[in-house]
Amino acid sequence: MTETATLYDKLGGKDAIGSVVDAFYKKVLADDRINDFFKHTDMEKQRRHQTAFIAYALGGPQYTGRSMEKAHEGMNLQETHWDAVVELLAASLKEHGVSDEDIQAIASNLMPLKPHILGK
Repeated sequence: MTETATLYDKLGGKDAIGSVVDAFYKKVLADDRINDFFKHTDMEKQRRHQTAFIAYALGGPQYTGRSMEKAHEGMNLQETHWDAVVELLAASLKEHGVSDEDIQAIASNLMPLKPHILGK
């Protein structure tokens, strides 16, 4: 692995990220803090979008989905919801053998999106 390898490559590409997303949504749907937000969601479509988005955030192919503002419009997500998502995503990454250092790097990549998601 070269020094310039992206987290996308390091984690194993789209299929590996898809496996993390599957584990993540199992946790999300079982978590009373946030599962209500998904009760009317086509989870297969959601899984595809999330896989593409996370792949892009980790240096993979360009994401062509809706903006974060549009995707979360009307949800009025708060800090507690953000924290739950971060916790569940980190646990899912850890279960798939991702190092704490790489989980921190992923969190840093996603953090700038927070103001575009909360309170919309």
